[in-house]
Amino acid sequence: MDSAILIPTRLRKGRRVFFGVGLAISLSTVLSYGQATTVSKNEWRPNAGDDALAPLTGGPPLTVREEEMLRLIKGLQERVARLEAQGGSTGDVQPAAQGDSAGSSQARLLEASIVSLPRVDAPASLAVPTFHTGVSGAASAGATIKNPLEKNGGQDAPKTWGAYTPNFGYKVANTELGDMSVSIYSYVRYLNQKNLAPTYTNYFGVTSTLQQRQDVQINKVQIKFLGWMLNPKFRYFLYAWTSNASQGLGAQVVLAGNLSYKFNNYFTLAGGIRSLPGTRSVEGNFPFWLGVDTRLIADEFFRPSYTSGIWASGDITKTLSYQAMVGNNLSTLGVSAAQIDNAFNTVSSMLQWEPTTGEFGIGFGDFENHQKLATRVAGHYTTSTETAQEQPGQDAFENTQIRLSDGSVIFTPNLFKPGTTVNTLRYQMVSLDGGFKYHGWAFEGEGFWRWLNDFTGPGTAGLPGRYDTGYQFQLSMMPIQKTLQLYSGGSHIFGQYCSPYDARIVTNWFPYKNKVLRWNTEALYLFRSPVGYTSVPFALGGKGMVFNTTVELAF
Repeated sequence: MDSAILIPTRLRKGRRVFFGVGLAISLSTVLSYGQATTVSKNEWRPNAGDDALAPLTGGPPLTVREEEMLRLIKGLQERVARLEAQGGSTGDVQPAAQGDSAGSSQARLLEASIVSLPRVDAPASLAVPTFHTGVSGAASAGATIKNPLEKNGGQDAPKTWGAYTPNFGYKVANTELGDMSVSIYSYVRYLNQKNLAPTYTNYFGVTSTLQQRQDVQINKVQIKFLGWMLNPKFRYFLYAWTSNASQGLGAQVVLAGNLSYKFNNYFTLAGGIRSLPGTRSVEGNFPFWLGVDTRLIADEFFRPSYTSGIWASGDITKTLSYQAMVGNNLSTLGVSAAQIDNAFNTVSSMLQWEPTTGEFGIGFGDFENHQKLATRVAGHYTTSTETAQEQPGQDAFENTQIRLSDGSVIFTPNLFKPGTTVNTLRYQMVSLDGGFKYHGWAFEGEGFWRWLNDFTGPGTAGLPGRYDTGYQFQLSMMPIQKTLQLYSGGSHIFGQYCSPYDARIVTNWFPYKNKVLRWNTEALYLFRSPVGYTSVPFALGGKGMVFNTTVELAF
């Protein structure tokens, strides 16, 4: 009976001893790690452990925190000694150390190391991590607790961590329930429009004054969060998107994104905000264009823009793929839900064929240096019933407006004649594109056809439909593989009210032989541009030369 009573008592005393020893070891490891991490490589002595018990004299004075830690360690040392003495008197505990307790040895080692190592003041933001071990019981008294961030005895700590994937950014979380990567896109642009004609007169005789800009802008900042959650097939893509050149305008700052579920390679279903796939540049290949965040004016004139909706995409065969989307309208950024009609009649689709290789690289140009001829042919169709109320502001960020070929917004009151105002219309647009890539060379062209009809509104009875067509081409080469790219391109719009066009010569320099960092320089000639807003280098109605040079970061 007495033995039965003594057993729990001895166990409790033993636990107190082990708890005190473990606590002293943990504190010594934490402080040793904190001191070690503040010592530079030049100051570290490989054999410091040999004389750790011999404090240096004439060293710098201790900080208040170091003095407090010394007092705490001495108190713990005395407590461990008392517990060991009590255990020894009853024969409960047999310490594993020879001639001295492990806890006392660790405490004296910690005390000596605090004095012997030179002090380096760490920044206030530096937090000392806590490390846990699976060692328990008496074995922990003589165990060596290793800092998992240290290599080769703590003298060669790793300098990097995490994973990076181009265009997906840095992985910041990776768990059994999901992961997250953070990606950033931004660029700084110098723009000079001082050689543009100062005024512009449209087809209807209205004269406008052009702002001949010269400025430097961090034009766009996009922070992307992407990954999967709960199931690798269920993915999210969320982003914050700003256009600093559009400060004060509608949709200057955008918080948007989409959610998707990939059933298989043939079918992915998604919902949220994305670009309607009405031309090649809005299929989802941004920012991998030959220019930095800028299209040729024909593409800008004809294309649809970003909207909320649902869409499907996937492969039909190894060389044939598709995208199809149903959305709210042609341009939703900067347009509230109260401005959108309830017809849900905006539809856009794309069918792509890559006959020779089954792929065409990422975006425009042959940065990848295809060794086998890569070819592509694709068709797009978009239709939407648009109202005057659901149109974005004239200079709204990254949006399009339905304009005539002279740049006039078709919903402008009294545009065609007094008392005539278009309130609704039907927009239809077809585009066909094709191209090839081979050994750094790339040629890519696209044709556009647009119909505007079914007008409603005061005075629109008998108003004929409007038809416009156009084309663009882009030729590029890589004289220095993965380093220097030369590009020329142009576009032309054939309309009832004007025939505007543009041409440009561009150089792209990739200093690190990848698309993460690019220096782009562009000379652009405009003739009566029917499109333009603050975040692009071309101006509405612009005629003349424009120069811009841009440093782009995309990771």
